[in-house]
Amino acid sequence: MATTADVSDETIWILELESLLLTDCDLDDIRKVCNGKTIPENLRSEVWLVCLGLRGKEEYTEVSDEIYDLPEQTTIRKDCQVIVDRLGNEEEDKLSVISDLESVLTKYSKTTGIGYSSDNGWLEVLEPLLSLRLPSSQLYEYFRAIQNIYIPKYYGPDGQLFHMLRLLLQYHDPHLCSLLDTKRVTPDCYASHWFRSLFSATCNLEVTLAIWDIYFQVADRFLILFLSLVILVNAKEQILTMKEEPRHALIELLKSAPCNLEMIDIEDFCFLAQYYMSRTPVSFTRDFHDIIFSNSSDKNMKEANLSQALCLPVSPWELVFSSKPKLNKDNALKFFVVDCRPAEQYNSGHLPNGFHLDSSLMLQEPASFNTAVQALFAAQKQAIKLGSVAGGEHVCFMGSGREEEDQYVHMVVASFLQKRLAFVSLAKGGYEALHNFMLDSLDTGLTDHCSKSCIVCTPAVHENNSANGTENEDFSFLDKITTLMKSKSAVVREKLVDYITNPPQSAERHVSSTDNIGKRYRGVAPVFSIDDEQEEHYTGSDEDDDKEEEIGLQTWLKKPDVIETFKCDEIKDNGYMYPSHLVVTKTHMFILREMPHKKGFAKIIARRSLLSVVKITSKRRHPELITFKYGYSDSAGNFTVTSMDRFLIPNAGDATKLIKQQIVKLDGNTQETSYH
Repeated sequence: MATTADVSDETIWILELESLLLTDCDLDDIRKVCNGKTIPENLRSEVWLVCLGLRGKEEYTEVSDEIYDLPEQTTIRKDCQVIVDRLGNEEEDKLSVISDLESVLTKYSKTTGIGYSSDNGWLEVLEPLLSLRLPSSQLYEYFRAIQNIYIPKYYGPDGQLFHMLRLLLQYHDPHLCSLLDTKRVTPDCYASHWFRSLFSATCNLEVTLAIWDIYFQVADRFLILFLSLVILVNAKEQILTMKEEPRHALIELLKSAPCNLEMIDIEDFCFLAQYYMSRTPVSFTRDFHDIIFSNSSDKNMKEANLSQALCLPVSPWELVFSSKPKLNKDNALKFFVVDCRPAEQYNSGHLPNGFHLDSSLMLQEPASFNTAVQALFAAQKQAIKLGSVAGGEHVCFMGSGREEEDQYVHMVVASFLQKRLAFVSLAKGGYEALHNFMLDSLDTGLTDHCSKSCIVCTPAVHENNSANGTENEDFSFLDKITTLMKSKSAVVREKLVDYITNPPQSAERHVSSTDNIGKRYRGVAPVFSIDDEQEEHYTGSDEDDDKEEEIGLQTWLKKPDVIETFKCDEIKDNGYMYPSHLVVTKTHMFILREMPHKKGFAKIIARRSLLSVVKITSKRRHPELITFKYGYSDSAGNFTVTSMDRFLIPNAGDATKLIKQQIVKLDGNTQETSYH
């Protein structure tokens, strides 16, 4: 039961707001008085006028004289009729409301050059505005302002905002993200109308108006991302109970999740969203602002493809800011920076709060790597306890910015992500980007920076040294010992091969009609197995049976004969990893390797007949690491392995299951129970 004091306080702030609206107030004034509260109905249109920057606009665009001659005019009129019928207006008002809606939509479409479609969210945005009972000209201005300021711009169904939401979920709740990834429930399946309508498509009118009251006060375009994140996190328990349900059931659950919001939830809902926002690196949203909300077709925007991001990217400027105690106040994020470059590079310059972890140890000396990781966690815990500027819960990995080292860094990051650790990020552009950002303050901003040995300052020297196998004389004695120890690790390379590297491959042999392939699985060991033992070696070359062919990636992936595609990393015998796609058709597997310097294009590295697959193995400790072995059989049923491919596939189980099914179909073997 509300007390007299509560009622009095409620009345006071409303009276203050009424008085404020009589003055030449601005958004900051509104924020101070409203303090994140929902707005009384009789004051809402005036408050929104200020929040949307429309106050002081003396002339409004006239829309009533618009000529209704768009190609999609019939669809517009029909959709407007549906909305008005649902609202239940009086009969004498229906025609006027339909006319206003059609005028606004027609004017906006003609002005922007954007064609109308029933699912573009325009009517869902207009519907709450009808409750303000505005003249058609003002209705248009409110609608136009909301569309221009708060509705994300889309570049097809694979919009960047979807990838941003997934990266945010992975950052804050990696367990839930992993579950949805496993079920292939991605944000584009359920969040499209959340973004396009600011939740009005799923929430009732009262709830929508309350959300918009706070949204327009916060005036942060990216709040929609964090509101969506709260929706997902709040639905986690229900999602976990449905993890055995089919994919479409989860999608329908998430699509309708905002429907559960009630008025009593709204202030807490928006508060939680702002809390998650405060716990997220600010560079993540700031750096991608124009990509999401700008109409520009700038090349850099198109190239900033978040779908390729392993985890949430953090810009160097934010890491620099967090490393300066005088600038990093209590309310700013603190990062635990893990510098994964080789020791000689780290010792030639690094952030003051950067802890070293040589990523190459993960392959060369796994035991030492695991010990180093444990030491890192201990150092992080101690730094947090001491309140150090380096003591952050937010772990940011830093590579060199050079492909030859960073492929190992990506493996390290992936290993941390597999542990379902929250707050894992990757420094965008690595040390090279950090170095370029700090060009004017390298000696004061970086620790131990040495221009003679710094890989960014003297790239030519490092390339020559790398080619000649020599070291820089300025390296410390400790660095030389470290390098010597690494060279010793070559002795145990045979033991490490089964983790990540391929033995030399032999030339792939074309399948001949005389080969006994059709019944090769009967009476032999299963083709699918989990194998942690040392793999046998093969003779021959590593040449593919086809010359590399350059193709348009998206066009190729959408070919009608493609059954499924799997994003993966191809792993070669030198340990290098190449972003690739494993494409499965009814008869073949294709390996498409992305071209890093030519976005949207790839090379066909290999075409593998499914009937040439004799064995597929995975590792118990690393089930996402899959090896395909190809060969042929003789008349006695003995198999000769002629070639191999190895991949790191996030959803390896789905890939191997599908390929197994296709092989069985081709082979005519119905004894699927013999496989495991």
